Amino acid sequence: MTKVIRFHETGGPDVLQYEDVEVANPGAGEVRVKVEAIGLNRAEAMFRSGAYLEDPQLPAGIGYEGAGIVDSVGEGVEGFAEGDAVSVIPAFSMNDYSFYAEQAIVPVHAVTPRPEGLDAVQASAVWMPFLTAYGALVDIGQLAKGEAIVITAASSSVGLAAIQIANSVGAISIAATRTSAKADALKDAGAAHVVVTDEQDIAAEVMRITDNAGARMVFDPVAGSGVQALVDAMAPAGTLFVYGALSGEATPFPLIDGLNKALTMRGYTLFEVIGDAERFERGKRFVTEGLEKGDLSATVSKTFAFDEIVAAHKYMESNQQFGKIVVTVP
Repeated sequence: MTKVIRFHETGGPDVLQYEDVEVANPGAGEVRVKVEAIGLNRAEAMFRSGAYLEDPQLPAGIGYEGAGIVDSVGEGVEGFAEGDAVSVIPAFSMNDYSFYAEQAIVPVHAVTPRPEGLDAVQASAVWMPFLTAYGALVDIGQLAKGEAIVITAASSSVGLAAIQIANSVGAISIAATRTSAKADALKDAGAAHVVVTDEQDIAAEVMRITDNAGARMVFDPVAGSGVQALVDAMAPAGTLFVYGALSGEATPFPLIDGLNKALTMRGYTLFEVIGDAERFERGKRFVTEGLEKGDLSATVSKTFAFDEIVAAHKYMESNQQFGKIVVTVP
């Protein structure tokens, strides 16, 4: 038997419960992993609460990402063997597979060798943040040296990854944070500039920083009414990537400013890159090489034990974290 975490109704963190299930064998194209660490994602909180891109099929498993040791491989699996240290990337539907467990079966395309020099906690904290940021900034946006990018919700794991990627290509990273509580930490994390939006006018600050040129790119998981101020901070022909809906508000396109500046406002999720095998491979190479060169590194905010999953989800929803929340599995 193995212990898994599931929920039988949507709602807050308290709907998560532990269940003992029989250990299954991996099928064709699948790998079974002894889980060592789980990286938490906002998507999982949204899935649990019934507000995600897909509705959970109850009772539902949960979990996208983590690290562990391969303990069995299914028919046709090549490149992995029992005992291999691996990371699991969010490359599947949580209605099909889930990773909040002591042992988990996942599709082999979501499995990658653990990056050299990373322990299980670090290896569970790199793939979703860096691949998400890579897809928008590099794969699609082609962010270049000297260009300015505004990164909102900058203290999230994806925001911090975006700062590192922007710096690695020589761009000007402008981190936006609501209060001053995390401003110094964002500077320490490599942000070239930090704007505290409760105290400063983000458009005026970005224009000051860029000598009135504006930001060529905005990377935003918040959306809602704040989009107008971000558009005001942008350069002509810029792109605003919206990759989340944390505000919960409607997000109208600022039409007049969009027309005058010839702006693109674009929805984006990680699955756009992962769904294309060639782009997925390029992304994995970019992240792996960045980790090996030291341009990229995991930012772990706090770890919780496996039996503290409810507390871990409550902490995630408190917005106190700076980086990734990781759950360790005995």
